[in-house]
Formats: sequence, structure tokens, C-alpha cells
Amino acid sequence: MARIVVFGGTGYTGSNVSREAAVRGHEVVSVSRSQPTDRIDGVTYEVGAADEIASNAVAGADAVVAALSPRGDMAGRLVEVYSVLAQAAADAGARYLQVGGFSSLRPAPDAPRFVEGELAEQYRAEALEGEASRVMLAERAPENLDWVFISPAGSYGSWAAGERTGTYRVGDDVALFDQDGGSSISGADFAIAIVDEVDSPEHHRAHMGVAY
Repeated sequence: MARIVVFGGTGYTGSNVSREAAVRGHEVVSVSRSQPTDRIDGVTYEVGAADEIASNAVAGADAVVAALSPRGDMAGRLVEVYSVLAQAAADAGARYLQVGGFSSLRPAPDAPRFVEGELAEQYRAEALEGEASRVMLAERAPENLDWVFISPAGSYGSWAAGERTGTYRVGDDVALFDQDGGSSISGADFAIAIVDEVDSPEHHRAHMGVAY
């Protein structure tokens, strides 16, 4: 059993990860700025600003999952806050799994990342901030931090929740597409991939993509 601290644990990704980890018998701590609407059995909830309580929350953790959203009062602060979480994880000797976006992936090996091309205006700010958080890890993460940056498929989110199938594919920083050219993953299956990576680490200081 591992102690897993999930920042953004009441959000869409964070709650799915917390649920999956708790079902497996892990000790799960969810950190968020507000109390959950629906509590998950086996999850301990802590309320507060992630960067302010990071050190105490992460103490004794085996893994830290960072699943914050650059919206509301977090907009424009994601890199700053994730830097604090990464350092806290390094100080605690915990593995650090940071959730990013599809736009940080590439359409093909060595091709520019999607975020470097044209993006719809309503998604652009979040995509750029998510990519900046990936760059922070790739270029400035503590040397002793075992990290992985995890991108979901293109169709992912509460608006496309999907079903739990227990199946998924894992790639690197090149996006995965199905035979029809689609890119999707349900919230439950994305969480399975993340907790599987906690249980059986395969990626170290690397970018990991998840899709069907």
C-alpha cells in the first residue's frame, strides 16, 4: 500500500485518481481549495492552497499526483505552484506525476507540439500554461525528482466522461490515435493508467501519453 497525495483531488481528474487509488487499498489524501461535494470512501480530505500546505501534505508520501487546473485564481500561477509541489515531492523522496494536456503532445516524432501550432482561442491560454508546466519539469525539475508528465487523449474531460473499460494504450510524447483517427480516453481509464504508473513505474523523467 502506498500513500498517494492528490492535489486537485476534488476536480475531474483528481477525483477519478483518488477513487481508483482508494479502491486498490492505497492511503489517499486529497488536497483542494474546497470541500468535496461527494466524498469518496477511504480518502482523507485536506483543504487549503496547494503551495501553502504542500510540505506538510506531502510528508511521508510515496507518490504525488498534481492535477490542478489553470482556471479561476489558479490561472497564470500553474508553473509557480507546480514548482513548489515538485520541490516538496523531491524533498519527501516521493514520485511526482503531473497531469498535463493533449496539446503538449506531438502529432508525429520530432514534429512541433500541437501547442506550437494554431489553437482555438478558448483553449489557448490553458494549453500554453500547461505546456509551460511541462517545460518547467523538463528543464528545471530538482535533479533527485522522479517525475512523469502525463497527457490524456484529445477527447478527455467531464464533457466526455466515457465508461470504465480497464483498457488503454500508453505512448511517449507522440499522440496516440485509433484506426479511425480519433483520440479519446475516459476519466476512469485515464485514472487507471495513472495509478498503474504509481504501482508499477515505467516512465522516469519522461512524457507519457494515454489514449485508447
